[in-house]
Amino acid sequence: MSEYSGIRGTRVKYLASDPTLNSSTEGQVWYNSTSGTLKSLVQIKAWSAGGNLSTARYGGAPSTSGTQIATFYAGGANVPGAPTAGLTEEYNGYSWSSGGTLPPASPSATRDGMGGAGTLTAGLAFSGAPPLAGLTDTDEYDGSTWTAANPFNTARYSVTGTGTQTAGLMMGGFSYPPSTNYNNTEEYDGTSWTAGGTLATATRGMGASGLQTAGLAYGGQTPTTVATSQEYDGTSWTIGNSLNTARETITGFGIQTNSIAAFGGPGQKTDTEQYDGTTWITITSATNGRRSAGGSGSAVAGLGFGGYASASQLTATEEYVSSIDVYSPSTLPAWASGGNMGTARGALGGAGTKDSALVFGGNPALTTTEEYDGASWTAGGGLNTGRSYMAGCGIQTAALGFGGYTTAPNGAGQALTEEYDGSTWTAGGSSNTSRNDAGAAGIQTAAVIFGGYNNTLPPTNVTNATEEYNGSAWTTVPATLGTARYSLAGAGTQTAALAALGYKYGSPLRTTSTEEYNGSVWTAGGNANTERSALKGGGIQTSMLVFGGTIPPTSASNATEAYNGTSWSTETNLSTARRRLGAASNTSNNTTGLAAGGQAPSDTAATEEFTAGSPITPTGAVASTLTTS
Repeated sequence: MSEYSGIRGTRVKYLASDPTLNSSTEGQVWYNSTSGTLKSLVQIKAWSAGGNLSTARYGGAPSTSGTQIATFYAGGANVPGAPTAGLTEEYNGYSWSSGGTLPPASPSATRDGMGGAGTLTAGLAFSGAPPLAGLTDTDEYDGSTWTAANPFNTARYSVTGTGTQTAGLMMGGFSYPPSTNYNNTEEYDGTSWTAGGTLATATRGMGASGLQTAGLAYGGQTPTTVATSQEYDGTSWTIGNSLNTARETITGFGIQTNSIAAFGGPGQKTDTEQYDGTTWITITSATNGRRSAGGSGSAVAGLGFGGYASASQLTATEEYVSSIDVYSPSTLPAWASGGNMGTARGALGGAGTKDSALVFGGNPALTTTEEYDGASWTAGGGLNTGRSYMAGCGIQTAALGFGGYTTAPNGAGQALTEEYDGSTWTAGGSSNTSRNDAGAAGIQTAAVIFGGYNNTLPPTNVTNATEEYNGSAWTTVPATLGTARYSLAGAGTQTAALAALGYKYGSPLRTTSTEEYNGSVWTAGGNANTERSALKGGGIQTSMLVFGGTIPPTSASNATEAYNGTSWSTETNLSTARRRLGAASNTSNNTTGLAAGGQAPSDTAATEEFTAGSPITPTGAVASTLTTS
């Protein structure tokens, strides 16, 4: 016999306050007697803007098993067919930066209609065109370098890929002449490709999700545009329920039982569909209609990027979220104008953080010191000996300034050290090697200085010497930089320092190399992307920020790069290119920075403040008020 609740439903709860909002509350309806509103907790499925690709393109290889905060996009082409020269870009949740270069496929560096699989640090890229007969090229990515792997068996392009680097899946595709669609499936085991099950219909330009043993392919051209969905069990394909909207060159991500299909043609579609393992439902619309876009992530947190619309290539990235939480959108890294210094100067020293900074000295052998509070500069106590090209470290109320020139720009290097207590400079112990334009790291009572040179005759006076300071005296340590250099950037602590880039007075004159110090020895770190000297930065050994400098032959740079302990990524540029600037940075990571003064090309008083980007983040669940009539 039927129960009352089954016939009429259960009563709406009558509550004085909203219940705890979590997954168990989703879908419930209640009446809040305090606010007098009928409320419910519903899942939000929506797209929002992310950081743009650096280079507009379509048809590249995405890391389909990547995440919303760690994915790559490799190769692809510009409309009308301009090569991208193997460009790889990596996404960190808010911005794209340069990755390793995809090897060129003969006869062109352009590869369009590619397939991809895997993650940011274990990825695959395969296929592509030209030639219109298609390619068999396969390449593996380790997060920094592409390596050519064994080719697959049937040349084609406009293929679809999914899975992982050691269990990849490729299906469908096209070649010309003659016009041929393929029903081939090939499986990659981390070494070789072998034939897999046959698609029900030869198709190109499909979307795909899932794994090698639990895959999903949908839509595409046969040559007509279709809505067909097919499921793969690692051996064979079976027909599933169709998409609501037939489409080709689709973007897809997720797993076989929870997948997202977005974008596609004909035209440039914005509608998004979700598959639950049985049925496709239309759930929301993206902002940018497009086709041949890259995609990665999950049906909970995914990405769509690049592609083209109306014969124009796109850079736009959109982030997809399905959650009961409200999300704060991702933000891009940015430099913003700060207060101007009282004295325009270049070749100055710096210390402190973005909101509590210190600058001192500078051309022409200045003694003046200025302090920054995050908004404006005020005069501090003067140096006892005016100098330019000084090194500095520490914080605003406990800083060190050492080395430098007493007469700018070509005086002899100095061994002088001065200590600042927030108001006054006093003499500290002299270093053992007179030097200027050196790198430094640490705090007032535990500092390290490295590199630099002594007078006007490099390379004979460029040094790789390292000294440590204990708060009163300097000690020369056996450890030496692998590359003698000056005009470099330093960061970190006395026992975990970083020496980055600089002028080495060889061929080439400047270097991209990074070296890491553990308190005993220097070892090689990852190379930066932009060769330069006369730059500044800060942070710690595993999270450094550098900016500005001189690039070949003698131009000022606005480049900014961040180091994560292994590799460098490109960040947003300074508003004004400058070199020989003063700097302050977060003492615990690379999320903030301060660029003060410098030469742009003449001495400037301008200040810029850096704030790192942030990925899309949940801010908590919020109940929706229901409208009643």
